[in-house]
Amino acid sequence: MQLFANPQTLRNEIISLSASCGLDKPCYTKMLDFTIKLFETQGLGKDYYGYHNITHELEVTYVSLIVLKWKSILDEIRPEDFRYLYAAALFHDFDPQKSVDKPHEDNVIRFLSCDNNVKNLFLDADLDMDIIKALILRTTYPWKGSLKEHAEEQITDCFSRSPITKNNKAMQEYYMRLGWLLSIIDRVSGYALGDFTKAMDMAKKNAHALAWHPSLIVKRSVAYFEDLLNEESEMCDAVLRALPRDMRKNFMDTVTGFLNLRQQEIKIHADYLYENIRLVPKIESMRVRNEYEFQKALIEIYNELPTPLQIGREHFEKTLMDSKTILNTLRVGGADGPIVGFAKGGPLENYNLRSEIIDKNFGKHDTVFLEPIALKMGYWGLQGGSEMRHLFTMQAHSMNYKYLTSFALRNVIERRIASNEKAEFVTKFDPERWDYYRIEL
Repeated sequence: MQLFANPQTLRNEIISLSASCGLDKPCYTKMLDFTIKLFETQGLGKDYYGYHNITHELEVTYVSLIVLKWKSILDEIRPEDFRYLYAAALFHDFDPQKSVDKPHEDNVIRFLSCDNNVKNLFLDADLDMDIIKALILRTTYPWKGSLKEHAEEQITDCFSRSPITKNNKAMQEYYMRLGWLLSIIDRVSGYALGDFTKAMDMAKKNAHALAWHPSLIVKRSVAYFEDLLNEESEMCDAVLRALPRDMRKNFMDTVTGFLNLRQQEIKIHADYLYENIRLVPKIESMRVRNEYEFQKALIEIYNELPTPLQIGREHFEKTLMDSKTILNTLRVGGADGPIVGFAKGGPLENYNLRSEIIDKNFGKHDTVFLEPIALKMGYWGLQGGSEMRHLFTMQAHSMNYKYLTSFALRNVIERRIASNEKAEFVTKFDPERWDYYRIEL
Protein backbone atom coordinates (compact mmCIF):
# COMPACT_ATOMS: atom_id res chain seq x y z
CA MET A 1 0.00 0.00 0.00
CA GLN A 2 1.26 3.42 -0.92
CA LEU A 3 1.54 5.56 2.22
CA PHE A 4 0.79 8.92 0.63
CA ALA A 5 -1.07 8.90 -2.65
CA ASN A 6 -1.19 12.60 -3.49
CA PRO A 7 0.81 15.82 -3.10
CA GLN A 8 -1.74 17.40 -0.75
CA THR A 9 -1.38 14.56 1.77
CA LEU A 10 2.40 14.75 1.50
CA ARG A 11 2.27 18.54 1.95
CA ASN A 12 0.33 18.20 5.20
CA GLU A 13 2.68 15.52 6.54
CA ILE A 14 5.72 17.64 5.65
CA ILE A 15 4.32 20.68 7.48
CA SER A 16 3.65 18.58 10.58
CA LEU A 17 7.07 16.91 10.52
CA SER A 18 8.99 20.10 9.78
CA ALA A 19 7.41 21.79 12.80
CA SER A 20 8.52 18.88 15.01
CA CYS A 21 12.07 19.39 13.65
CA GLY A 22 12.02 23.07 14.66
CA LEU A 23 11.19 24.35 11.16
CA ASP A 24 7.94 25.99 12.16
CA LYS A 25 8.38 29.49 10.72
CA PRO A 26 5.93 30.52 7.93
CA CYS A 27 8.83 30.80 5.46
CA TYR A 28 9.17 26.99 5.31
CA THR A 29 5.51 26.52 4.38
CA LYS A 30 5.85 29.30 1.80
CA MET A 31 8.85 27.46 0.33
CA LEU A 32 6.84 24.25 0.16
CA ASP A 33 3.78 25.83 -1.47
CA PHE A 34 5.91 27.74 -3.96
CA THR A 35 7.52 24.49 -5.10
CA ILE A 36 4.19 22.66 -5.46
CA LYS A 37 2.62 25.51 -7.39
CA LEU A 38 5.48 25.91 -9.84
CA PHE A 39 5.77 22.18 -10.53
CA GLU A 40 2.04 21.94 -11.20
CA THR A 41 1.87 25.05 -13.39
CA GLN A 42 4.77 23.68 -15.46
CA GLY A 43 2.96 20.40 -16.08
CA LEU A 44 5.12 18.49 -13.59
CA GLY A 45 2.31 17.49 -11.21
CA LYS A 46 1.46 13.95 -10.13
CA ASP A 47 0.13 13.08 -13.63
CA TYR A 48 3.40 14.04 -15.35
CA TYR A 49 4.66 11.22 -17.61
CA GLY A 50 8.07 10.84 -15.93
CA TYR A 51 9.53 9.86 -12.60
CA HIS A 52 10.79 13.31 -11.52
CA ASN A 53 7.47 15.00 -10.75
CA ILE A 54 6.19 16.90 -7.73
CA THR A 55 5.39 13.65 -5.88
CA HIS A 56 9.05 12.61 -6.04
CA GLU A 57 10.18 16.03 -4.82
CA LEU A 58 7.83 15.88 -1.84
CA GLU A 59 8.66 12.26 -1.04
CA VAL A 60 12.37 13.13 -0.76
CA THR A 61 11.54 16.08 1.50
CA TYR A 62 9.27 13.95 3.68
CA VAL A 63 11.82 11.16 4.10
CA SER A 64 14.56 13.73 4.83
CA LEU A 65 12.48 14.96 7.76
CA ILE A 66 11.86 11.38 8.94
CA VAL A 67 15.64 10.84 8.94
CA LEU A 68 16.22 14.09 10.86
CA LYS A 69 13.95 12.87 13.65
CA TRP A 70 15.93 9.68 14.20
CA LYS A 71 18.22 9.97 17.22
CA SER A 72 21.15 7.97 15.88
CA ILE A 73 21.61 10.43 13.02
CA LEU A 74 20.89 13.64 14.88
CA ASP A 75 24.27 13.73 16.60
CA GLU A 76 25.94 14.04 13.19
CA ILE A 77 23.78 16.93 11.92
CA ARG A 78 23.81 20.35 13.58
CA PRO A 79 20.26 21.54 14.40
CA GLU A 80 20.87 24.77 12.47
CA ASP A 81 21.44 22.64 9.35
CA PHE A 82 18.03 20.95 9.44
CA ARG A 83 16.76 23.88 7.34
CA TYR A 84 19.51 23.30 4.78
CA LEU A 85 18.59 19.63 4.32
CA TYR A 86 14.91 20.61 4.09
CA ALA A 87 15.50 23.30 1.44
CA ALA A 88 17.96 21.20 -0.57
CA ALA A 89 15.54 18.23 -0.57
CA LEU A 90 12.66 20.43 -1.66
CA PHE A 91 14.57 22.02 -4.52
CA HIS A 92 16.97 19.21 -5.52
CA ASP A 93 15.20 18.39 -8.82
CA PHE A 94 13.84 21.89 -9.37
CA ASP A 95 14.17 22.00 -13.15
CA PRO A 96 10.77 23.28 -14.36
CA GLN A 97 12.02 24.06 -17.89
CA LYS A 98 13.52 20.58 -18.28
CA SER A 99 14.54 19.32 -21.71
CA VAL A 100 14.59 15.69 -20.52
CA ASP A 101 12.93 14.05 -17.52
CA LYS A 102 16.12 13.46 -15.54
CA PRO A 103 16.87 16.86 -13.98
CA HIS A 104 20.18 18.36 -14.96
CA GLU A 105 21.87 19.73 -11.85
CA ASP A 106 23.32 22.65 -13.88
CA ASN A 107 19.77 23.68 -14.83
CA VAL A 108 18.61 23.37 -11.21
CA ILE A 109 21.47 25.57 -9.99
CA ARG A 110 20.87 28.09 -12.77
CA PHE A 111 17.18 28.35 -11.89
CA LEU A 112 17.86 28.80 -8.16
CA SER A 113 20.43 31.50 -8.94
CA CYS A 114 18.17 33.50 -11.23
CA ASP A 115 14.70 33.25 -9.73
CA ASN A 116 13.90 36.21 -7.45
CA ASN A 117 11.13 34.30 -5.65
CA VAL A 118 13.61 31.61 -4.63
CA LYS A 119 16.14 34.22 -3.52
CA ASN A 120 13.54 35.88 -1.31
CA LEU A 121 12.43 32.57 0.17
CA PHE A 122 16.02 31.70 1.09
CA LEU A 123 16.53 35.19 2.52
CA ASP A 124 13.45 34.80 4.73
CA ALA A 125 14.80 31.49 6.04
CA ASP A 126 18.31 32.94 6.51
CA LEU A 127 19.78 30.34 4.15
CA ASP A 128 23.10 30.55 2.34
CA MET A 129 22.36 29.82 -1.32
CA ASP A 130 25.83 28.35 -1.92
CA ILE A 131 25.40 25.70 0.76
CA ILE A 132 22.10 24.61 -0.78
CA LYS A 133 23.71 24.49 -4.23
CA ALA A 134 26.55 22.33 -2.89
CA LEU A 135 24.12 19.86 -1.29
CA ILE A 136 22.07 19.61 -4.51
CA LEU A 137 25.19 19.14 -6.65
CA ARG A 138 26.20 16.23 -4.41
CA THR A 139 22.99 14.41 -5.44
CA THR A 140 24.42 14.06 -8.96
CA TYR A 141 23.93 10.48 -10.08
CA PRO A 142 25.89 8.45 -10.88
CA TRP A 143 28.59 9.91 -8.62
CA LYS A 144 31.48 8.87 -10.83
CA GLY A 145 33.45 9.84 -13.91
CA SER A 146 32.94 13.18 -15.67
CA LEU A 147 29.62 13.85 -13.89
CA LYS A 148 31.32 13.64 -10.49
CA GLU A 149 34.30 15.76 -11.62
CA HIS A 150 32.05 18.48 -13.01
CA ALA A 151 29.93 18.55 -9.84
CA GLU A 152 33.01 18.66 -7.60
CA GLU A 153 34.36 21.69 -9.48
CA GLN A 154 31.08 23.53 -8.91
CA ILE A 155 30.93 22.47 -5.26
CA THR A 156 34.46 23.81 -4.73
CA ASP A 157 33.29 27.17 -6.13
CA CYS A 158 30.27 27.15 -3.81
CA PHE A 159 32.43 26.40 -0.77
CA SER A 160 34.87 29.18 -1.68
CA ARG A 161 32.02 31.72 -1.86
CA SER A 162 30.17 30.75 1.31
CA PRO A 163 31.42 32.34 4.55
CA ILE A 164 30.37 29.14 6.34
CA THR A 165 32.80 26.93 4.44
CA LYS A 166 35.43 29.29 3.01
CA ASN A 167 38.91 28.12 4.08
CA ASN A 168 37.30 25.62 6.44
CA LYS A 169 38.10 22.06 5.38
CA ALA A 170 36.18 20.47 8.24
CA MET A 171 32.94 22.27 7.34
CA GLN A 172 33.40 21.45 3.67
CA GLU A 173 33.71 17.74 4.51
CA TYR A 174 30.70 18.01 6.81
CA TYR A 175 28.47 19.46 4.07
CA MET A 176 29.76 16.92 1.53
CA ARG A 177 28.60 14.20 3.90
CA LEU A 178 25.25 15.94 4.35
CA GLY A 179 24.95 16.04 0.56
CA TRP A 180 25.75 12.33 0.39
CA LEU A 181 22.97 11.71 2.91
CA LEU A 182 20.54 13.64 0.70
CA SER A 183 21.71 11.70 -2.36
CA ILE A 184 20.85 8.37 -0.71
CA ILE A 185 17.49 9.66 0.56
CA ASP A 186 16.78 10.82 -3.01
CA ARG A 187 17.21 7.26 -4.28
CA VAL A 188 15.53 5.40 -1.41
CA SER A 189 12.48 7.53 -0.59
CA GLY A 190 10.04 6.59 -3.34
CA TYR A 191 10.67 2.88 -2.86
CA ALA A 192 10.23 3.14 0.92
CA LEU A 193 6.84 4.86 0.67
CA GLY A 194 4.87 2.16 -1.10
CA ASP A 195 4.61 -1.46 -2.10
CA PHE A 196 6.13 -3.31 -5.07
CA THR A 197 3.32 -2.16 -7.39
CA LYS A 198 4.33 1.46 -6.76
CA ALA A 199 8.01 0.59 -7.19
CA MET A 200 7.36 -1.07 -10.55
CA ASP A 201 5.29 1.91 -11.71
CA MET A 202 8.18 4.20 -10.76
CA ALA A 203 10.65 2.01 -12.64
CA LYS A 204 8.44 1.94 -15.74
CA LYS A 205 7.96 5.71 -15.68
CA ASN A 206 11.69 6.17 -15.32
CA ALA A 207 12.38 3.79 -18.21
CA HIS A 208 9.80 5.52 -20.41
CA ALA A 209 11.19 8.94 -19.57
CA LEU A 210 14.79 7.87 -20.26
CA ALA A 211 13.81 6.15 -23.55
CA TRP A 212 14.88 2.69 -22.37
CA HIS A 213 13.64 -0.40 -24.14
CA PRO A 214 11.22 -2.23 -21.78
CA SER A 215 13.55 -5.25 -21.77
CA LEU A 216 16.01 -3.17 -19.69
CA ILE A 217 13.64 -2.16 -16.86
CA VAL A 218 14.26 -5.06 -14.47
CA LYS A 219 17.93 -5.54 -15.39
CA ARG A 220 18.82 -1.88 -14.75
CA SER A 221 16.67 -1.73 -11.62
CA VAL A 222 18.61 -4.65 -10.13
CA ALA A 223 21.91 -2.93 -11.01
CA TYR A 224 20.60 0.29 -9.41
CA PHE A 225 19.79 -1.40 -6.10
CA GLU A 226 22.99 -3.45 -6.04
CA ASP A 227 25.02 -0.27 -6.51
CA LEU A 228 23.11 1.43 -3.71
CA LEU A 229 23.45 -1.45 -1.24
CA ASN A 230 27.02 -2.45 -2.11
CA GLU A 231 28.92 0.62 -3.31
CA GLU A 232 27.26 3.10 -0.92
CA SER A 233 26.45 0.71 1.90
CA GLU A 234 27.66 2.96 4.74
CA MET A 235 25.23 5.81 4.09
CA CYS A 236 22.49 3.56 2.71
CA ASP A 237 22.51 1.49 5.91
CA ALA A 238 22.38 4.68 8.00
CA VAL A 239 19.34 5.95 6.07
CA LEU A 240 17.51 2.61 6.23
CA ARG A 241 18.14 2.37 9.99
CA ALA A 242 16.60 5.84 10.37
CA LEU A 243 13.34 4.77 8.72
CA PRO A 244 10.34 3.19 10.46
CA ARG A 245 10.12 -0.61 10.19
CA ASP A 246 7.32 -0.60 7.58
CA MET A 247 9.29 1.74 5.31
CA ARG A 248 12.43 -0.41 5.62
CA LYS A 249 10.31 -3.43 4.73
CA ASN A 250 8.85 -1.67 1.66
CA PHE A 251 12.33 -0.90 0.39
CA MET A 252 13.76 -4.39 0.93
CA ASP A 253 10.62 -6.05 -0.50
CA THR A 254 11.17 -3.95 -3.61
CA VAL A 255 14.80 -5.06 -3.88
CA THR A 256 13.91 -8.75 -3.52
CA GLY A 257 10.96 -8.29 -5.90
CA PHE A 258 13.20 -7.02 -8.69
CA LEU A 259 15.79 -9.75 -8.00
CA ASN A 260 13.08 -12.42 -8.33
CA LEU A 261 11.81 -10.86 -11.57
CA ARG A 262 15.33 -10.81 -12.96
CA GLN A 263 15.74 -14.52 -12.22
CA GLN A 264 12.46 -15.21 -14.05
CA GLU A 265 13.62 -13.11 -17.01
CA ILE A 266 16.91 -15.01 -17.26
CA LYS A 267 15.07 -18.35 -17.22
CA ILE A 268 12.64 -17.22 -19.95
CA HIS A 269 15.49 -15.96 -22.13
CA ALA A 270 17.47 -19.15 -21.57
CA ASP A 271 14.46 -21.28 -22.55
CA TYR A 272 13.97 -19.14 -25.64
CA LEU A 273 17.63 -19.45 -26.69
CA TYR A 274 17.59 -23.22 -26.12
CA GLU A 275 14.34 -23.37 -28.15
CA ASN A 276 12.43 -24.77 -25.21
CA ILE A 277 9.68 -22.20 -25.73
CA ARG A 278 8.04 -20.98 -28.93
CA LEU A 279 6.28 -17.62 -29.30
CA VAL A 280 3.31 -17.70 -31.67
CA PRO A 281 1.44 -14.57 -32.87
CA LYS A 282 -2.26 -15.23 -33.45
CA ILE A 283 -5.22 -13.32 -34.89
CA GLU A 284 -8.07 -13.67 -32.38
CA SER A 285 -11.68 -14.35 -33.41
CA MET A 286 -14.63 -12.32 -32.12
CA ARG A 287 -15.87 -15.41 -30.24
CA VAL A 288 -12.64 -15.63 -28.24
CA ARG A 289 -12.50 -11.86 -27.72
CA ASN A 290 -15.86 -11.98 -25.94
CA GLU A 291 -14.70 -14.59 -23.42
CA TYR A 292 -14.16 -13.39 -19.84
CA GLU A 293 -10.88 -15.28 -19.27
CA PHE A 294 -9.43 -13.90 -22.51
CA GLN A 295 -10.32 -10.32 -21.55
CA LYS A 296 -8.95 -10.84 -18.04
CA ALA A 297 -5.61 -12.06 -19.45
CA LEU A 298 -5.31 -9.00 -21.72
CA ILE A 299 -6.25 -6.57 -18.94
CA GLU A 300 -3.50 -7.99 -16.70
CA ILE A 301 -0.91 -7.45 -19.44
CA TYR A 302 -2.33 -4.01 -20.29
CA ASN A 303 -1.95 -2.97 -16.65
CA GLU A 304 1.78 -3.70 -16.85
CA LEU A 305 2.24 -0.88 -19.38
CA PRO A 306 3.52 2.47 -18.05
CA THR A 307 0.55 4.75 -17.39
CA PRO A 308 1.37 7.13 -20.31
CA LEU A 309 1.11 4.16 -22.71
CA GLN A 310 -2.33 3.06 -21.54
CA ILE A 311 -4.21 4.85 -24.30
CA GLY A 312 -8.02 4.77 -24.06
CA ARG A 313 -7.92 3.01 -20.69
CA GLU A 314 -11.54 3.81 -19.78
CA HIS A 315 -12.83 2.07 -22.93
CA PHE A 316 -10.34 -0.81 -23.09
CA GLU A 317 -12.75 -3.70 -22.38
CA LYS A 318 -15.45 -2.28 -24.63
CA THR A 319 -13.09 -1.93 -27.60
CA LEU A 320 -12.07 -5.60 -27.33
CA MET A 321 -15.60 -6.51 -28.43
CA ASP A 322 -15.75 -3.94 -31.23
CA SER A 323 -15.58 -5.59 -34.66
CA LYS A 324 -13.60 -2.60 -35.98
CA THR A 325 -10.82 -3.28 -33.45
CA ILE A 326 -7.82 -5.13 -34.90
CA LEU A 327 -6.31 -7.49 -32.36
CA ASN A 328 -3.67 -10.18 -32.30
CA THR A 329 -1.96 -11.90 -29.40
CA LEU A 330 1.36 -13.56 -28.64
CA ARG A 331 1.06 -17.02 -27.13
CA VAL A 332 3.63 -19.41 -25.66
CA GLY A 333 4.04 -22.89 -27.11
CA GLY A 334 1.31 -22.78 -29.71
CA ALA A 335 -1.90 -21.11 -30.91
CA ASP A 336 -3.76 -22.20 -27.78
CA GLY A 337 -0.95 -21.51 -25.29
CA PRO A 338 -0.90 -18.86 -22.52
CA ILE A 339 -1.14 -15.24 -23.71
CA VAL A 340 1.98 -13.17 -23.00
CA GLY A 341 1.32 -10.11 -25.19
CA PHE A 342 -0.99 -8.40 -27.65
CA ALA A 343 -1.18 -5.75 -30.37
CA LYS A 344 -4.39 -3.75 -30.61
CA GLY A 345 -5.75 -0.80 -32.57
CA GLY A 346 -8.52 0.53 -34.72
CA PRO A 347 -9.75 3.46 -36.83
CA LEU A 348 -7.88 6.67 -36.01
CA GLU A 349 -11.24 8.43 -35.57
CA ASN A 350 -12.01 6.20 -32.56
CA TYR A 351 -9.15 7.73 -30.54
CA ASN A 352 -8.89 10.97 -28.64
CA LEU A 353 -5.12 11.53 -28.82
CA ARG A 354 -3.02 14.38 -27.48
CA SER A 355 -4.28 17.83 -28.43
CA GLU A 356 -0.92 18.78 -29.97
CA ILE A 357 -1.42 16.20 -32.75
CA ILE A 358 -2.82 17.54 -36.01
CA ASP A 359 -3.24 14.52 -38.28
CA LYS A 360 -4.25 15.54 -41.80
CA ASN A 361 -5.90 12.14 -42.33
CA PHE A 362 -8.22 12.35 -39.35
CA GLY A 363 -11.80 12.06 -40.67
CA LYS A 364 -10.80 10.39 -43.95
CA HIS A 365 -11.25 6.90 -42.48
CA ASP A 366 -8.14 5.63 -44.25
CA THR A 367 -5.82 5.41 -41.20
CA VAL A 368 -5.52 2.77 -38.49
CA PHE A 369 -4.00 3.60 -35.11
CA LEU A 370 -1.80 0.99 -33.41
CA GLU A 371 -1.77 1.29 -29.63
CA PRO A 372 1.54 0.65 -27.80
CA ILE A 373 2.49 -3.03 -27.96
CA ALA A 374 1.86 -4.80 -24.64
CA LEU A 375 4.01 -7.68 -23.37
CA LYS A 376 4.38 -9.43 -20.03
CA MET A 377 7.54 -8.62 -18.10
CA GLY A 378 10.21 -11.11 -19.09
CA TYR A 379 9.12 -11.45 -22.71
CA TRP A 380 10.51 -8.18 -24.04
CA GLY A 381 13.51 -8.48 -26.34
CA LEU A 382 12.50 -11.85 -27.84
CA GLN A 383 11.14 -10.36 -31.12
CA GLY A 384 7.55 -11.11 -30.11
CA GLY A 385 6.61 -7.43 -30.24
CA SER A 386 7.99 -7.05 -33.77
CA GLU A 387 6.09 -10.13 -34.96
CA MET A 388 2.81 -8.80 -33.56
CA ARG A 389 3.43 -5.39 -35.14
CA HIS A 390 4.05 -6.98 -38.55
CA LEU A 391 0.93 -9.15 -38.19
CA PHE A 392 -1.11 -6.08 -37.21
CA THR A 393 0.18 -4.24 -40.30
CA MET A 394 -0.90 -7.16 -42.50
CA GLN A 395 -4.36 -7.15 -40.90
CA ALA A 396 -4.70 -3.39 -41.47
CA HIS A 397 -3.59 -3.76 -45.10
CA SER A 398 -6.19 -6.49 -45.70
CA MET A 399 -8.87 -4.10 -44.39
CA ASN A 400 -7.82 -1.53 -47.04
CA TYR A 401 -6.30 1.03 -44.70
CA LYS A 402 -3.80 3.29 -46.50
CA TYR A 403 -1.86 4.45 -43.43
CA LEU A 404 -0.91 3.30 -39.95
CA THR A 405 -0.06 5.71 -37.12
CA SER A 406 1.29 5.01 -33.67
CA PHE A 407 3.68 6.25 -30.98
CA ALA A 408 7.27 5.07 -30.61
CA LEU A 409 10.57 6.24 -29.20
CA ARG A 410 12.25 8.76 -31.51
CA ASN A 411 15.34 6.63 -32.13
CA VAL A 412 13.12 3.66 -33.09
CA ILE A 413 11.27 5.76 -35.68
CA GLU A 414 14.57 7.10 -37.01
CA ARG A 415 15.84 3.54 -37.45
CA ARG A 416 12.70 2.60 -39.38
CA ILE A 417 13.09 5.60 -41.66
CA ALA A 418 16.77 4.76 -42.20
CA SER A 419 15.84 1.17 -43.15
CA ASN A 420 13.67 2.56 -45.98
CA GLU A 421 10.39 1.81 -44.24
CA LYS A 422 7.80 4.30 -45.49
CA ALA A 423 7.69 6.08 -42.14
CA GLU A 424 7.54 9.77 -41.25
CA PHE A 425 7.23 11.88 -38.12
CA VAL A 426 3.87 13.59 -37.66
CA THR A 427 4.39 15.19 -34.24
CA LYS A 428 7.46 15.15 -32.01
CA PHE A 429 7.17 15.50 -28.24
CA ASP A 430 9.86 16.86 -25.94
CA PRO A 431 11.16 16.06 -23.42
CA GLU A 432 9.54 12.61 -23.76
CA ARG A 433 10.90 11.85 -27.29
CA TRP A 434 7.90 9.50 -27.52
CA ASP A 435 6.70 10.65 -30.93
CA TYR A 436 3.64 10.19 -33.13
CA TYR A 437 4.47 8.82 -36.56
CA ARG A 438 2.81 7.54 -39.75
CA ILE A 439 3.68 4.75 -42.18
CA GLU A 440 2.21 4.17 -45.60
CA LEU A 441 0.83 0.65 -45.98
